[in-house]
Amino acid sequence: MPRITVALIFGGRSSEHEISIISAKSIAANISTERYKVIPFYITHEGRWLCDGIAQDILNLDLSALLRNSSLEATRATLREMVKEAAQKPFDLDFRSAGIEVAFLTLHGTYGEDGRIQGFLDTCGIPYTGCGVLASALTMDKALTKLCVADAGLAVAPSITLFSLDYHTDPESMHSLIEQQFAYPFFVKPANLGSSIGISKVHQRAELPSALESACSLDAKVLVEKAISGREIEVAVLGNEQPEVSVCGEIEPGSDFYDYEDKYIHNSAQLFIPARIPGHMQEEVRCAALKAYKALGCRGMSRIDFFVDEKTGSIILNEVNTIPGFTDISMYPRLMHASGIPFPELAERLLQLALQTVRP
Repeated sequence: MPRITVALIFGGRSSEHEISIISAKSIAANISTERYKVIPFYITHEGRWLCDGIAQDILNLDLSALLRNSSLEATRATLREMVKEAAQKPFDLDFRSAGIEVAFLTLHGTYGEDGRIQGFLDTCGIPYTGCGVLASALTMDKALTKLCVADAGLAVAPSITLFSLDYHTDPESMHSLIEQQFAYPFFVKPANLGSSIGISKVHQRAELPSALESACSLDAKVLVEKAISGREIEVAVLGNEQPEVSVCGEIEPGSDFYDYEDKYIHNSAQLFIPARIPGHMQEEVRCAALKAYKALGCRGMSRIDFFVDEKTGSIILNEVNTIPGFTDISMYPRLMHASGIPFPELAERLLQLALQTVRP
């Protein structure tokens, strides 16, 4: 039987560029070489597509070690130096002539998880792993996600949506508006970024201006959200018309909250699978995850995150990630493994789900 040719697409223009490379490296190691021929496609920070040897060289890097042992800026300088010569050469992006039959997407964040690459691949007629355009765009926008899942009957944290232009026009009015709505502490988040990038937990008025400056510098729309106390519970969902929900996992942050450095650089958070909540609450979380997955029109995969308070019994949806991390510390593959689907089988299932999907 001839092998199926897979485009493994990674890197990208988002601030999660380096994590995408680490995810792609893990996926490449778990795709069956007997059934699939993998062609890596690396997208630089500037949006340049590269293939051939340079994409494989990037994939072969031990980027986890680079991030731990040097700064993010130094890591990015290393990547830029590696691709400098290759990026100056003309590159003809033609999936069909390359024999590409399906794409495995590991592009986290903007330009990857937000529906843009999905729309491009739909136009090219190439099936791909994960959600389609609409679900990707909806779940990337935290404010719109809240509206959709609340309409489906799920609880979400109280929040208000603000605009960066309004903040820069009159910062003091924005400060007053927020303080009228929320008691400290609360979160300030860019509406359209992942991996806790640009998110601040604000404990007092003195911290508010810098939190808003940070979020507004990254997105035109900003979410201010009540801080919810409770355990951070995550579940993985896999499937198209008949999705499966994993066991529940729990994250205990190593800092005030589970931010980018806690996830990928310091690696100080503790992960618990199964989660340390009663069995009946785990089942409620899994049911809520399935309801959110269907309400948002997700396909292929998603990781869905909640806050759970055992004392009050509240289960509050935090966010939905349609291209979750696949690094060695990422919860999605760990949760699936704990649910009886090891990484090689997970990679196979995701590719088969992509090939089965008929998109408009």
